[in-house]
Parts: sequence; C-alpha cells; structure tokens
Amino acid sequence: MLRLEHINKTYPTGEVLKDINWEVKSGDRIGLVGVNGAGKSTQLKIITGEIEPTAGEVIRPSSLHIAYLNQEFEVDPTRTVKEELWRAFGEANTVNEALSQVHREMETATPEELDKLINKMDRLQRQFEALDGYNLEAQIDKILPETGFELGDSDRLVSSFSGGWKMRMSLGKILLQKPDLLLLDEPTNHLDLETIEWLENYLKGLTTPMVIVSHDREFLDRLCTQIVETERGVSATYLGNYSAYLQQKAENQSAQLSAYERQQKELDKQQAFVDRFRASATRSTQAKSREKQLEKVERIDAPVSGVRTLHFRFPPAPRSGREVVIIKDLTHSYDEKILFLGANLLIERGDRIAFIAPNGAGKSTLLRLIMGMEKPTEGTVTLGEHNVIAGYFEQNQAEALDLKRTVMETIHDEVPDWKNEEVRTLLGKFLFSGDTVFKPVGALSGGEKARLALAKMLLRPANLLILDEPTNHLDIPAKEMLEEAIQNYDGAAIVVSHDRYFISQVANKIVEIRDGEFRIYLGDYHYYLDKIAEEKEQALLEAQAAEKAAKKAAKAAKATAKKK
Repeated sequence: MLRLEHINKTYPTGEVLKDINWEVKSGDRIGLVGVNGAGKSTQLKIITGEIEPTAGEVIRPSSLHIAYLNQEFEVDPTRTVKEELWRAFGEANTVNEALSQVHREMETATPEELDKLINKMDRLQRQFEALDGYNLEAQIDKILPETGFELGDSDRLVSSFSGGWKMRMSLGKILLQKPDLLLLDEPTNHLDLETIEWLENYLKGLTTPMVIVSHDREFLDRLCTQIVETERGVSATYLGNYSAYLQQKAENQSAQLSAYERQQKELDKQQAFVDRFRASATRSTQAKSREKQLEKVERIDAPVSGVRTLHFRFPPAPRSGREVVIIKDLTHSYDEKILFLGANLLIERGDRIAFIAPNGAGKSTLLRLIMGMEKPTEGTVTLGEHNVIAGYFEQNQAEALDLKRTVMETIHDEVPDWKNEEVRTLLGKFLFSGDTVFKPVGALSGGEKARLALAKMLLRPANLLILDEPTNHLDIPAKEMLEEAIQNYDGAAIVVSHDRYFISQVANKIVEIRDGEFRIYLGDYHYYLDKIAEEKEQALLEAQAAEKAAKKAAKAAKATAKKK
C-alpha cells in the first residue's frame, strides 16, 4: 500500500532522519514511536507530501487517499455539527451551503425575487443530485450516532462541545472521505479517559490501515499490530503491540551484546597470536595470514545504549504526620454546576492517589482547593497539622514560565546562591546541555518547557506532591523517569492524569469522582478496572433480576385479575 525507502531529511540545523525504511500494508495499525525530536511527525508530513525528503522516496499508488488527523482538531466553532461534517465533501458542501442560503432568502423574497430564487434552487438541486448529495447527507446522518452524537446534536454549534467531542467531529469528517490510510498524530492529547477508551474501541472497529504517533503507551498497547521505532534517525520495525516491542528490543539488544562479546573475545585471541608470533622466524607466515583474516572479518557493532533521557529524584523532605490532607463534607459549585456534594476523603503519608473522572468533573478544582487557591462553598479542605509541605505542579505550569528569561536564569531565580556549574548539573539531568541553557524560554518546545517546570519543582523539598497532568508534552522515556521518581518518593502524591499507563505505574490508590462524591479503591489502576467491571456486572444482574421480578409480578397481577 505504502512504503518508505531510505528516507533522509536534513534541515539547516542538522539531520533529523538518516535511513527510514518501513511499510504499511492492508490491515496494519502501526505505532510510530521515538523521543521528542526523533522525526515522527516529520515522517507523517513526508507521507502526506507536505514536506519533501532530502533523499529516498515514498512508494505509493497515485490513487491512494490519505487522511491526516493532526494534534489540533480543525473545526469551525461558528458552524453547527452537521455543517462541520458537510465540510468533508468539498464541492458538494459548497452547493449545499448555496442551497441553504437560497432557502433563507426565499423566506423574505418579493414575488419577482422568488421566481429567480426558484430557478436558482432548481439548478442547484440538480447539481446537488449529480454530486450524489442526498447519499452524502445519509452518510452524515449515519456517522453522527457512530461517533457518539445524538440526532439532536446535529444543529448545535461546535463551540458548545468540549475538546473530546471536537476530536470526534474531526475524525468523523476524515472518515466521511473514506480514506485508504489514516494518519493520527497524538490523537489522545487533552482527552479524558472515557473519550480515550471510546476512541480506542472505535478505531479497533475500523478496517482502514492507520499510522499512529502517540506517547500513550496503553493506547499503543491496545491498538497496534506493529511498532516502528525511530532512534538516531534510523527506523526499526517490531511485530506486535508496544509491550511486545519492548520485549523484542530487549531480547535483540541482549543477543547483539552476546554476539559482540563473543566476537571481541575471539578477535582478542587472534590478535594476541598475531602480536606474539609476528616477528617469529618459524611462525611469522602463519601470524601474517591470521592478520589478513582479521582485517576481512565483518565487525559486529556493540548495541547502542538507550537514548539520553531524563533522570532525577525528588529531593528528600521532612517527614510529615500520618494525616496529610483532610477533606470533610466538601460541597463546591460554580453557578448551577455542583462538582462536589458532601464529599469526604483522608489522604495519608505514603498514599499515591490518582483522581479519575471525566473532563469537567472537578479534578483540577479539587487540587486548587487542597492548595488553598480556592475556598470551598461548604465543608473543609485542610492540610495535616504536622509539618505538611506541598509542592504543586499545575496543568499550565509550563505556560506560567517567564518567556523572556533564559533556561539558566529560570533556575537561578529559584536558587540565586547556586554557582553556574551547579545549575548546569541540574539542567543536564533534564536534558538541557550546551548552548540550550542560554535559550529564552519562549523559544523552547512544549516538552522542553514541561521539563524546565519539573526542574523548578525539584528545587523545592516537599512531602506532598500535587501533580496536575505532569506528563503533558513529555515523551515516553521522560514519562518512565518521572514514574520511577514518584515510585521512589517517600512522601504522599496526588496525581491527575489521563495517561492510564502512567497511573498504573505510580498510584497505589484510585479515587473516582462520581456524582459529586469520592469512591475510593484501595489498590492500583488494574485493581480499579477489575472492581469497575465487577460493579457493572453486579448492576446488570440486579437490573435483570428486577426486570424478571417485575414481569413475574405483572403476570401474577394479570392472573389475579382473571380470577375476579
């Protein structure tokens, strides 16, 4: 279907892609992985033709229709949902909009104007039919419920929907074009867990081949049939999902290391023979022969160690008391929207809690209440009395940085008595090296800003970490290091995240916000999923039992009525 052969891409700043070779076949769902800056999005743009490779070629049929869902969902907030979906159809959409305009003009037209408008409408309707417009209308009506919309939503403005629903509109527009290949660039960014799970299940049901760029490891695990890794500009393909890729890569590196070590041992042995007998009167010929053989041996490369990535620990902090956060009878609302209603929760030293709820349920608000940045409508939210020191990483922390300060100055502002060498050592742990430390914050990427914000947080010892979407903009290796740091942290941690794999690695308790209350699950994320499945099964059994009892009661009532 599509093949990349020896793709190279070089910019004035340097070589991004060196030797990229992989292909998409019918039925493939390929996960494209690599650190930030490895060239994943560049490969998608080369596939679409948006940018040209420096060398190599993309082999594809000329008729191949490629659809690209990028990180920013392209929707017009002033249109209705149906109008937005119509935009998938180009010329037919133009004719349909012209027809709608004629219908509006006919409502206030004079008799003379009406004749002209009727003629125009007749011409447009014939054009609409020629473009198969009524069938396209039916396709839109069909995809609305498929993407989760109710029929009444079709006339609602796009601006009245959340980011998750806008993603569904963008996806719907793409699928209406019936693409042969679907490219998805970070499709789960800013989506809540419920929407991510919906997207997973929806994409699983499609037969369209797809290439997915994502840092969501759970998403890649559940969807992908292959993983293509880009490391140092070179691609490698692994069959299976993300977990299978990790296992295969570890096995390959282990096998390569063993082969390398065996060869090095044999080469050293032969070289020792050559060195020993090169000047020997009786064995110099044999030594020279072996030396020539050594020159011809094809050397096995030592396995490349993992890419340089984030490595840090949260600084130690004074031990707190057992009670870290106490929430009593919390009620909180904005205007008519009630977020919490008589909610209670005790967070203790050593707890690593992940709060789970759909977007808009109040997770970030709860963190601000804990920090004292907002006051509850009713009830209390207090930190423990004994030496609780909170460190807060808010969702827009990276955006809160001073864009005019350099990376070095940002850290120096926090620790003015530190020497330059100490600051650079800290920044090196967060992958800021060389002249990068002198860049203004405004020139940093989203991932670099997130790392800098985390570095700032590292400077403040705390025994309560409050982290709101800390993995936004972080690549997979950086997420893994943050997970390790939280796992080794001996204080309490409160996490809000839509990254299920991250939650599964760091949380030892799950708190779900449901109907304004806190439902506490005393286990990790997989324990929570098992309990949720049990609750749903129990609810189904109870509903079936109630239905059966109602039918039995109705039957008994009917029999009693007959007797009378």
